[in-house]
Amino acid sequence: MSIITEFKEFAMKGNVLDLAVGVIIGAAFGKIVDSLVSDVLMPLIGICIGGKDFTTLSLQVGDAKLMYGNAIQATINFIIIAFVLFIILKAANKGKLSSGKAA
Repeated sequence: MSIITEFKEFAMKGNVLDLAVGVIIGAAFGKIVDSLVSDVLMPLIGICIGGKDFTTLSLQVGDAKLMYGNAIQATINFIIIAFVLFIILKAANKGKLSSGKAA
């Protein structure tokens, strides 16, 4: 069996295709959440704390400029994505248990 044939069999397995679809959907979902956080939530949070724009928050240390506002925004992105995935997995697991498919 040639290496090309083996690779074709590997690439066409269901798990590999499912993973590829998951990665693509995940990337698109990440862009949506990033936009939601940067364009909707962070401006609202900024208004609540006195009109600050988190992306401009920085600290000058010598010649270096530490952009900690971007880190705050990335952390909020992560928390939102993790929470949404938690809710999705919780709902999926509940569906498995109620249909009797889970062991």
